Amino acid sequence: MNPRIDFHAAAPKAARALGQLSHAAGSALDKRLKELVNLRISQINGCAFCIDMHWADLLQQGVDARHVNAVAGWREAHRFFDARDRAAFAWAEAVNAVPHRTPTDAEFEAVKQHFSEAEIADLSFSVVAIRGWNMLNASFHMPVPETPYVAG
Repeated sequence: MNPRIDFHAAAPKAARALGQLSHAAGSALDKRLKELVNLRISQINGCAFCIDMHWADLLQQGVDARHVNAVAGWREAHRFFDARDRAAFAWAEAVNAVPHRTPTDAEFEAVKQHFSEAEIADLSFSVVAIRGWNMLNASFHMPVPETPYVAG
């Protein structure tokens, strides 16, 4: 599959703005958790480019490959993900599901048990940012590079 367009070159101002949002979003979270969430949302949205990038970033952080490979099955992988991680995954998946469904009051109460309001907002912005990249990369057929892309 060949890329349809180079959206970075075609819309550089918008691409830079989304890049700035990506950098700022999730800054209240530790880098590991932010990348785990980015990987999970990219898996759901089928963005191979982003899956590859966030998988590689997690490995570079020293996260064990078994841990990274278990992200798709986080609900059963308690060995790798604590209650805070699972709350982040659940909230991120709920936010990502809009407009097909909206996060429930129960989901919001569950995430509030582990995160401050500022952290919840930041986590939600992080989902918005990665979802934007997922939609662009999937829509324009961004290929998985020979070596993992490094953001920044």
